[in-house]
Amino acid sequence: MFQSEQRSSLLQGAATILVLIFHNSVRSIRKTHRNAVISILYNILQTLVMVGAFFILLDLLGLRGLAIRGDFLLYVMSGIFVFMTHVKSVGAVMGSEGPTSPMMQHRPMNQVIAVCASALGALYTQVVSMFAILLVYHLVWTPIEIYNPFGAAMMLLLAWFSGCSVGMVLLALKPWFPKLTAIFMQIYSRANMFASGKMFVANTLPAHMIVMFDWNPLFHIIDQGRGYIFVNYNPMKSSLMYPFWVSLVLLAIGIIGVFYTSRQASLSWDAAR
Repeated sequence: MFQSEQRSSLLQGAATILVLIFHNSVRSIRKTHRNAVISILYNILQTLVMVGAFFILLDLLGLRGLAIRGDFLLYVMSGIFVFMTHVKSVGAVMGSEGPTSPMMQHRPMNQVIAVCASALGALYTQVVSMFAILLVYHLVWTPIEIYNPFGAAMMLLLAWFSGCSVGMVLLALKPWFPKLTAIFMQIYSRANMFASGKMFVANTLPAHMIVMFDWNPLFHIIDQGRGYIFVNYNPMKSSLMYPFWVSLVLLAIGIIGVFYTSRQASLSWDAAR
């Protein structure tokens, strides 16, 4: 009848949280399809379609000669992979379980675990998709040479981190303005098709065009990433620290907003909206 509550140690609590994050990450990956492999294959196909579309578009527009000297398809993929990682992480964090979700009724589940699981699930899917595409391209088409693989990987992680930061802000706003945040998410992802600057080489842009892109952290990440990928490219019109600090500020705002929203949470939100 009476049960005594046993207090777990710090190590046991950390292990429990990691296990919960792992299982919820698998669950987030399977949202697209019940089979996780099919879900990843779907993401690979989506990435390949975008790479092919931009490859043909840049070739038809005659922008191939303005690209960085080297593998043109790798130049296209360097922008697409970072863009996809950023946008997918925004959508994953924004779409994670909210404070009124039925999942939050199960101990020790909480919103922090849900956000971490969604973010890690999006990163895992994108990294596996990227490695699969690059491996096939390396073995079937032509060998890939990356000047600084560690630096390029860090730029991919920075794109993921910045996407999670934007997603946290939208997650905090979603219970208050659900339709508005959904529309903003669509506008944001569509605008970054152009505003991320993945179709251009930043060093070749004049000053009046740089102003159109340098507000966007993703523009800086893509340009800095190409500096790590191509040995003969040195980014001079982008900053490495700007997207990092902007992401930290957005993450802080998002965390404050999420905790405030969770305190105001009401089950009637889901019924009314």
